[in-house]
Amino acid sequence: LIVEDEPKTGDYLRQGLREADFTVELAQTGPDGLHLALEGDHDLAILDVMLPGLDGWQLLRTLRARGKALPVLFLSAR
Repeated sequence: LIVEDEPKTGDYLRQGLREADFTVELAQTGPDGLHLALEGDHDLAILDVMLPGLDGWQLLRTLRARGKALPVLFLSAR
């Protein structure tokens, strides 16, 4: 799962991971990413820190509070 609000960055990451034979879902907002993370069965989430609606840290806290132990990598231009 990739949650990235910059379309070019999200598309670049998705393309690279697909070329490496990974199945990828991409969300562009925090709430959409949270929905996909809670409803899906992902092996990893790549989260942008600055996201519209719900930032990456809030998204991670919500996942953990709901018992989701999904491994997370943070991606940020900061």
